[in-house]
Amino acid sequence: MSKPVVLAVDDDPQVLAAVRRDLRSRYRENYMIMSASSGAEALTTVRELKTRGDSVAMVLSDQRMPGMLGVELLAKSRELYPLARRVLLTAYSDIDAAIRAINEAHLDHYLSKPWDPPEECLFPVIDDLLDAWQAEYLPEAKGLRLVGHQWSPRSHAIKDFLAGNLIPYRWLDVARDPDARVLLDAAGLGANELPALFFEDGATVLRNPEPRDVAERLGRPLSASFDIYDLLIVGAGPAGLAAAVYGASEGLRTLLLDRYAPGGQAGTSSRIENYLGFPNGVSGSELTRRAVTQAKRLGAEFIAPLEVTGLSIDAGYKRLKLADGREIVTRTLLAATGMSYHEHPAPGVAEHTGCGVYYGAATTEAAAFSGKRVLVVGGGNSAGQGALYLARHAQEVQLVVRRDSLRHTMSQYLIDQIKATPNIRLRFRTDLARVEGDVRVERVALSSRDDDVCEIEELDAVFVFIGTRPQCDWLPSNVLRDAKGFVLTGRDLMAADAYPCVWKESRQPLPLETSVPGVFAAGDLRAGAMNRVASAVGEGSMVVRLAHEYLALT
Repeated sequence: MSKPVVLAVDDDPQVLAAVRRDLRSRYRENYMIMSASSGAEALTTVRELKTRGDSVAMVLSDQRMPGMLGVELLAKSRELYPLARRVLLTAYSDIDAAIRAINEAHLDHYLSKPWDPPEECLFPVIDDLLDAWQAEYLPEAKGLRLVGHQWSPRSHAIKDFLAGNLIPYRWLDVARDPDARVLLDAAGLGANELPALFFEDGATVLRNPEPRDVAERLGRPLSASFDIYDLLIVGAGPAGLAAAVYGASEGLRTLLLDRYAPGGQAGTSSRIENYLGFPNGVSGSELTRRAVTQAKRLGAEFIAPLEVTGLSIDAGYKRLKLADGREIVTRTLLAATGMSYHEHPAPGVAEHTGCGVYYGAATTEAAAFSGKRVLVVGGGNSAGQGALYLARHAQEVQLVVRRDSLRHTMSQYLIDQIKATPNIRLRFRTDLARVEGDVRVERVALSSRDDDVCEIEELDAVFVFIGTRPQCDWLPSNVLRDAKGFVLTGRDLMAADAYPCVWKESRQPLPLETSVPGVFAAGDLRAGAMNRVASAVGEGSMVVRLAHEYLALT
């Protein structure tokens, strides 16, 4: 509903019809005129408008109605729309009560019935009240609204899912934002049902949802369209997205899956400044949005969240087992599930994960720590980008690095920017030793690697960007890995001791092909990968050419 609402309430059908007619004759171009025949019906309407995100400019109510007096209705509507103008319609005998109610219920005006002619007795009053409302009000929040607790891991998970899937939403912290409590009261929700996701239609509220529930309600596809695919890609990071674009453009029936959201670790980067063709840099989310749009336009399917739990080979066909028990069959497969951050072993980290300790997630949570002090753990590019983004909001960002410099692990452009940012404090040869706090992170202990001195810092959040490991548990054991668990491909396979036992083809493995024919690996998951967005995109693009070669052999 684009227009603000003017709501008229009266239990007398003739009076209600008259006030509705007069209001519409003058205000219908700029306002939606609605009506209700009782206080209870009007209150239900007001609550629905609030949950839908519509604005209410005025409530005009008769005083003497069965079940609920007009003064009571106007007082209750004020709790939901404190700026809406409240007008009481009274008979001459109720004027004294109306005057008292102006003070008791904070009424803006009363009108005695009848108001004929409206040009003299109704419109001047309504004009003044609506002009005053227009000068004060702010538009109600529209679209998706997520209400929850800042220090709730479940709230963080839904925020991260929405942000990762490029779904616009507004976050309302129930402890800080008055609109959050009003919205919950209007919908009749309790604290044990948070986080709650309010949809724009006003009628749909998801209570404590899982990411899959959100995807289903948003109409995202969670089922494959075909029985068999030419190319199935697991992992929608840069490598997977590039493969989807090129696979679809070259006529392969292509399906892209991700257990969480597109973009991978690159998708969470606040700014990538060394990617070809973007001289001013590009955010990971923007690069992801463009790639997903391009892949879909060319005909690739994309499904998320959908988790793959296993892979089996049946007469050359690859059967992917999904977490919900379904299977998807493909002729060629690309594993591009990348890496994930290790859990930090320091005491207190696990207990505060999602309520002050975050793995990555700088772009999701940064705004919540405006004016606060935060800690970033890590010395790679992701840590540097996260620290720079957090520095836009936080009062101070401390960057904790185990080495004595950043030059071996971080790109020079990031090092230069960090040194030029006054509210970033570099702490070399330092470890996170402990995290403390009751409900949330309140302080941390930092240990020097030179003298074992432990220093206590009062901080509000910890962002961890260290210790990556390949996400390849879903691949079968005959997909060979190196000593660190990264997937071996191409010529690197031949040096593995188990290679003669698992590779039974008369040909050598194709570049980027694993020890299972027709199963390829690209991006950070692959042993020897360059760990850069551009190289991952290149490998994902290469796979499509290699998939064509494999299909020509079978």
